[in-house]
Amino acid sequence: MTRVTERLAWLLLITAAHLGVAATHAGAQETLRVGRAIANSWSFVPLDVGVAAGIFARHGLAIESVSFTGSARLQQGMAAQSIDIGLGSGPELAMVAKGAPVIAVGAIVLSPRMTVTVRASGPIRKPQELRGKRIGVSTAGSLTEWLTRELSRREGWGRDGVQAVALGSDAAQIAAMKTDQIDGLVLDVATALRLESAGEGRIVLHFGDIIKDFIQNAAYARRDLAAANPDRIRRFLAGWYETIAYMGTHKDESIKVALPIVDLPGDLAARGYEQWMEAYSRDGRFDPVALALLAKSFVEMGVLPGAPDMSKLYTEEFLPARN
Repeated sequence: MTRVTERLAWLLLITAAHLGVAATHAGAQETLRVGRAIANSWSFVPLDVGVAAGIFARHGLAIESVSFTGSARLQQGMAAQSIDIGLGSGPELAMVAKGAPVIAVGAIVLSPRMTVTVRASGPIRKPQELRGKRIGVSTAGSLTEWLTRELSRREGWGRDGVQAVALGSDAAQIAAMKTDQIDGLVLDVATALRLESAGEGRIVLHFGDIIKDFIQNAAYARRDLAAANPDRIRRFLAGWYETIAYMGTHKDESIKVALPIVDLPGDLAARGYEQWMEAYSRDGRFDPVALALLAKSFVEMGVLPGAPDMSKLYTEEFLPARN
């Protein structure tokens, strides 16, 4: 055998070995069904970025993504065991306290990147003019309803000083606003900017200006999955926070993935990227001050009769170790 032939044979052997490892790795991937409370929110874009960048695959997971029309629907999906992990809101901890068979396993977004947006042609121009108005939210018990109730409470109007109207998806709420069925709605910053740029909406309040210590979004896992296969949850969370780090250094790639999801032009998507990168949790830990705010608000808004033991509603045992 000539030297050239020997070298070619060696290269073929190495290539075959690599292909064998790749095939073994691909074959070892487990399907993980991940639901998101809202389809087109920047909050959950890391799921798609992580899939596109192959990050979840490197952790042995094949992600099957499912979108819902609000927190209540998401929790119903988890209770029915149609999904394994739910990407929802921080206020969904109240549903856990009420007996939802899930547990929060990681903080996702740490400050509210949400707005109250009203019709551009309407008379409302400042937060104080929202009293008694009809504001669209996704579902009962959702982040959007919680923010509406919290605004009313902080303004001293009582729990129902603003009428929260549950209408499902953002698209349904926007359509209702355009036909004067509601006066405004709670929207994430990126979508609100799109409405403003189109001359259809006006942002009258950024919730981040009035609420500082907060958990806007969190990841939830079914308790039965946590007991039977905790490693899958650990691998998912490792992939999620690795994706957040990746997004911090790959802006263009992340925005490219986000564009069809958030349905924004490039310049507004870039603004959304900057907003959310400031708010994403890098380690998933639950801030005690933010948890105390949620516990207090659950009682003040009449969601729960008393403050729950928040330590029973979440766990940090599945999170990646701190560096």
